[in-house]
Amino acid sequence: MAKTVEKITGVAKETTELKRELQRLVNAIVDDDDHSEETTDQAMMTLYSLKKLIWKRSLSLSLELDSPNFPDEFKCPLSKALMKDPVILATGQTYDRQLIENWLKDGKRICPQTQHVLSYTVVTPNCLVREMISQWCKKNGLVLPNPAQGPDEELIADAEREHLNSLLEKLSSSLSDQKEAAKELRLLTKRTPHIRALFGQIANALLQLLKPLAPRRIDDHPDLQEDLITTVLNVSIHDSNKKLVADNPVAIPILIKSLKFGNIDTRRNAAAALLSLSLLNSTNKLIIGEAGAIKPLINLLEEGHLLAMKDAASAILSLCIVDENNARAVHEGAVRVIWAKIMNGILVNELLPILALLSLHEKAVEEMEELSAVPCLLSILRDNTDERAKESCIAILYTIISYDLLKLRMVKEEEDVNGTISKLAESGTLRARRKANDILEMLNPKHPL
Repeated sequence: MAKTVEKITGVAKETTELKRELQRLVNAIVDDDDHSEETTDQAMMTLYSLKKLIWKRSLSLSLELDSPNFPDEFKCPLSKALMKDPVILATGQTYDRQLIENWLKDGKRICPQTQHVLSYTVVTPNCLVREMISQWCKKNGLVLPNPAQGPDEELIADAEREHLNSLLEKLSSSLSDQKEAAKELRLLTKRTPHIRALFGQIANALLQLLKPLAPRRIDDHPDLQEDLITTVLNVSIHDSNKKLVADNPVAIPILIKSLKFGNIDTRRNAAAALLSLSLLNSTNKLIIGEAGAIKPLINLLEEGHLLAMKDAASAILSLCIVDENNARAVHEGAVRVIWAKIMNGILVNELLPILALLSLHEKAVEEMEELSAVPCLLSILRDNTDERAKESCIAILYTIISYDLLKLRMVKEEEDVNGTISKLAESGTLRARRKANDILEMLNPKHPL
């Protein structure tokens, strides 16, 4: 083990020297506009040598640190190797930072160990485990790698920041430059998750992004509008940006204007952006609702483009979780639009949960009575195989019956012929069984639960 430690220490020393040389060369390139091509080549060769040494050090460490004697609690559950930078996930589980951040960058929003959905994706350093690993390594003559970024990673991050800034600056230039920059920003924020994070770290980045849309009619250049609105959608996917976008005085109004006046892809992406922003908390939902997003979302749902309808429906469902938006949706005619779609067999499973939310509002129940909703709801309960749809359907039916007991006659006829409610009471979801049993009690107070 002593030889291994000596070898690792030598590699670490050589790595430090290479980092200093790389920093010197980079400073020479940045500070001198007339730097020679030779200097650039030297920097690239030094960076390559540094990369090889880091890999060599990691390999040397892995040979010793993955020994059977190493405590299991110091190993990352994903790689079964030593955790060099342990961090805590929202579920309380500890992982090596690089591995869990790669997991999250891939769009996964569940804990690998518990399979629970993550309430947030920010990781926290596990200083206690890090110190325990460090002490164990010292006791056993090992050197724990420093988790901090090396200059090569810092240089890459700086280059990305500069590139993003240059694209944002082009959005204040000529129309052709704006369109070129907007298209590249759209692609960058789609393909590179950490570019999304940079928007929250650069002052006024969002204002610069939306600047081309502010002074002119929002639909003057539909291609530019589509690219910029889609970029807002991509940026809003990053959790730490959701509040940033919602609090911006320009962003939500521009999204709503685009929802009204853009081409169908722009309108769809504006709806998806509003959905993304609404997922953060009730405050964001209220901001979006108060800004006037509900009515144009209902209009988009009504118009008939399937993918756009799905995005609009998802946004409406998320927004209507708060009472104020629920009332807005009812007063803006959501019940009749949704019911027309359901009667035509369009997005039935997606729209019933929205109707279940709206049915908490008395005016919504009155409208469903006017639309003779009970026979259709019974038909869905009888024939639909989607458990979530049935759960929403029985909840709506229970609300209508509670509002007008005369509707029990139709329900009793259905129960006598097909046993629809009894079947759901036996095999539905927990909430569906509860509502079905409540209705059976109303049909027959002596009916056993």
